[in-house]
Amino acid sequence: MSEDGFGEFVTARYPALVRYGVLLTGDRGHGEDLAQEALVKTYRAWRRLHGEGDPEAYTRRVMTRAAWRSARRLWKREIPAEAPPERAAAGDAYAATDTAAVVLAALRELPAAQRVVLVLRYWAGLSEQEIAAQLGCSTGTVKSRASRAIASLRRTGGPLADAFTESSLTPF
Repeated sequence: MSEDGFGEFVTARYPALVRYGVLLTGDRGHGEDLAQEALVKTYRAWRRLHGEGDPEAYTRRVMTRAAWRSARRLWKREIPAEAPPERAAAGDAYAATDTAAVVLAALRELPAAQRVVLVLRYWAGLSEQEIAAQLGCSTGTVKSRASRAIASLRRTGGPLADAFTESSLTPF
């Protein structure tokens, strides 16, 4: 199997793929795992992709589908806590937290299927039809998952509740 260019691709795009994986999974470790598993599949398809294909788009699609499939599993992965439960955090939970950490924490609270739809819609900027095509589901499923996710974020209160008003729901 030819490795021409694969090492350079991984070196150049790995950090961005891990960030994408973190958004899809809600956890840095699981995001790295997702990126690495997708890169194994990309390596296997490298000969076919490298010449005329888009290896990054392929890798992201593999990651998205794997995150989507994880939502269908009955067993959910363990999500490590910042602090052990026996030690309550004192003061304002958001005082020393940057925006990225707040967004990631809110995404982590959502079911995987809802999280994947929100990431594809508002981070990747895909339309509902594009998301449905990428996930192999109906546009109605995409709409209902996005609607439920946004309603859940509004219900939880916190700093993101105000971010999901009708006027603010446009893709980046």
